[in-house]
Amino acid sequence: MDMFCYQCQEAARNTGCTVQGVCGKQADTARLQDLLIYLTKGLALVDQANRSNGSADPVIAQVIMENLFTTITNANFDNEAIAKRIQLTIDTRNASNQTGVQHPAATMEVGDESDMLNKAEAVGVLSEENEDIRSLKELITYGLKGLCAYNDHARKLGYADDEINHFVSETLAALLEEKEVGDWVALTLKTGEYGVKVMALLDKANTETYGHPEMTQVNIGTRNNPAILISGHDLHDMKMLLEQTKGTGVDVYTHGEMLPANYYPEFKQYDHFVGNYGGSWWMQKPEFESFNGPILFTTNCIVPPLDSYKNRVFTTGSCGYPGFKHIEPDAEGNKDFSEIIELAKTLPAPLQIEEGTIVGGFAHNQVLALADTVVEAVQSGAIKQFYVMAGCDGRQKARNYYTEFAQALDPNTIILTAGCAKYRYNKLDLGDIGGVPRVLDAGQCNDSYSLAVIAMTLQKVLGLEDINQLPIVYNIAWYEQKAVIVLLALLSLGVKNIHLGPTLPAFLSPNVTNVLVENFGIAGIDTVENDIQKFRIA
Repeated sequence: MDMFCYQCQEAARNTGCTVQGVCGKQADTARLQDLLIYLTKGLALVDQANRSNGSADPVIAQVIMENLFTTITNANFDNEAIAKRIQLTIDTRNASNQTGVQHPAATMEVGDESDMLNKAEAVGVLSEENEDIRSLKELITYGLKGLCAYNDHARKLGYADDEINHFVSETLAALLEEKEVGDWVALTLKTGEYGVKVMALLDKANTETYGHPEMTQVNIGTRNNPAILISGHDLHDMKMLLEQTKGTGVDVYTHGEMLPANYYPEFKQYDHFVGNYGGSWWMQKPEFESFNGPILFTTNCIVPPLDSYKNRVFTTGSCGYPGFKHIEPDAEGNKDFSEIIELAKTLPAPLQIEEGTIVGGFAHNQVLALADTVVEAVQSGAIKQFYVMAGCDGRQKARNYYTEFAQALDPNTIILTAGCAKYRYNKLDLGDIGGVPRVLDAGQCNDSYSLAVIAMTLQKVLGLEDINQLPIVYNIAWYEQKAVIVLLALLSLGVKNIHLGPTLPAFLSPNVTNVLVENFGIAGIDTVENDIQKFRIA
């Protein structure tokens, strides 16, 4: 069966994947995910009807969050797991449909996986025939996917805001309606506003639970003990793993987007938490092979594995892959990682692939503690410009641009980063300015919120009326849907002239691209030399 998916930056020919995803997602998996999204919209309709009668069910909010998180790029490749979520969605909907909502998305029933695939035929991305409406609907949908990922992390730490849940449900339901282009543009910006809210909520959840990130030298070498490698974004899983490995003789290393766990005070109490192993998500095949021990995925990004290590990979949360053992939580949300720990004890220690340290931990609290130094450097001209180079990393050779761009920047510039895009330059020796490192890593992709807080604080301190008057250039790399909500959040804050690469999203139609260009100055990237000249302040 055919598929159509263009939600990530790797979309084939920058148009869309139609046979198999470049990410490795099979056509039937894509179609099951399409059906899951459609039925989730139906669940949202039921939720809206219930809310209008004064009844908001937190179970529905959780199911919606997890459904959208499950369909993020590289998160879940497991058809069986997705089919179970489809049935869970229908069961939850039917149990909650107090007012008898009759839309097809709220009444569809399914049989086996074959029946699900047949029903998915009519509800995929291309079921919306108008290219511009489709583009805006998908932009909103992808923003909601990223928003729900962050919201789910906050929920697991006990932080919730039903206003956010209500907006997600209301917007999903609205996606089943007929609206004019202008209405969809307005809803896109509103999605960005709620992106800011959810990132603020998650920032509060993380910092009140684990402390504020602080400037940290992170070890990138290895020790000689057996070890577990933890990847993804879920700090709640990280805490549980560290607690359960305490005193076992098993070390723990982070990989990819889990690197910023090293910056939190709460995690520094564990002497078996060694540091970070390797680099970005797309390097996992060689790095997982050389690590030797078990790997735990807490979220995306999964790359279809090599046979040499696939029997020692585990998943939890919203991610999954056929053949990987999945760790489910108990009724209280606790997870038992003992099988992973016992396996680690039987395997060799990691092979060292590099040594030394990298510095990070520059979320808003840490940077604002350095505010006097930073402002003085700006006013004296020691710091001429800031470059926000947050976002995602990826496999394409075109992403070498970001390494070369960082190397070509003038020595009186500072790079503000968050997300796995930092792996393109966080191990370069770019020096410092008056003791302030030239690469300030705020953390994970959701910590892009910190970069917004830093910008707004600088605007206030420097007495500027408009955030766009700051000497800040936005040169952002994107890959998947969490980057989409970060982009929409920045637009909602009034940030303009954002450069997005290595390609503009395939899901932006020419007309929608023109709207973004004309109203917000969105642009792509050029050569490193041309962009350096274009961005440089004289």
